Amino acid sequence: MVRIPEVFWDSWVRGLGFSAMVPHAPLVDKKRPLLWLAGGAALGIVLAAVGLLSSGEAVPEDAVALVNGTPIYAEDHARLVAGLESDTRRVATLAVRKRVLDRMIDEELLVQRGLELGLAKSDRRLRGDITQAMIRSVVVEVEDREPSDGELRDFYAEQSGFFTQPGRVQVEQVFFRVPAGAEEASVRARAELARERLLAGDSIAAVRKALGDPEVSPLPDVLLPPLKLREYIGPTALRRVMALQKGAVSEPVRSGTGIHVFLLVDREAARTPPLDEIRKQVRAEWVRRAGDRALRKYLDDLRERADVVVEADLQ
Repeated sequence: MVRIPEVFWDSWVRGLGFSAMVPHAPLVDKKRPLLWLAGGAALGIVLAAVGLLSSGEAVPEDAVALVNGTPIYAEDHARLVAGLESDTRRVATLAVRKRVLDRMIDEELLVQRGLELGLAKSDRRLRGDITQAMIRSVVVEVEDREPSDGELRDFYAEQSGFFTQPGRVQVEQVFFRVPAGAEEASVRARAELARERLLAGDSIAAVRKALGDPEVSPLPDVLLPPLKLREYIGPTALRRVMALQKGAVSEPVRSGTGIHVFLLVDREAARTPPLDEIRKQVRAEWVRRAGDRALRKYLDDLRERADVVVEADLQ
């Protein structure tokens, strides 16, 4: 039996509203919670096991029930009961423990019946849930392992380009709207004139006032990373801006909103932060790639053991 993840069990129990079924027993003595929990769990497991043994089928030592030969593990049962006791701050009675077990048996029966009906193959959402659960089970062990300082430093050195932050730029523009149905040539002629005046030394404010149109999205008067600047001017104009040197004026650039003439005010070079500054980011990327490698190896092993036949045109 594949053990159900703890998060799933907890949400399932709370969804059934077990806390509402817990009798109003006195609050647990804070000095003795572990003693109560251990003793109660042991009693519940023994009683459940004894009751099921009377049916003639032996329950494994690490289980509290068998459902068509599939064990319900004592560890899972105890975890659910402990979750209830933690939520309600009350010791679960024997009746509540038995009801938890009843719900686990009900769920196992439903899961088994669903598999018999082929829901794992026909239900797209269920297939997706199973896929994600399997992926998580493969990568969780890798994600829980803490990389050593040496591993992080080696990874950072090998992937320094990945962690390099792109340079930022500060740009101003003279914008020219192209009205629908208008002759674009006349608008472009104004843009060319604006460029000539900027090259001649006129201030961009004076050129904008004399020749330009109000900007759709005025550019912030600060250094911006390329991805942020792209939100204002679009990808085509961004490529032209990034090719400029500090103080340079662009040719008129057509975008989806109009025509632009750009002046590159300032440029900040790309920078690779030191490891200590971005250690958390480096660790997260190390873990992600380690998980990808573990999953790829697991899938390769599955393919080696499987009989996979592919249609000739797609081989």
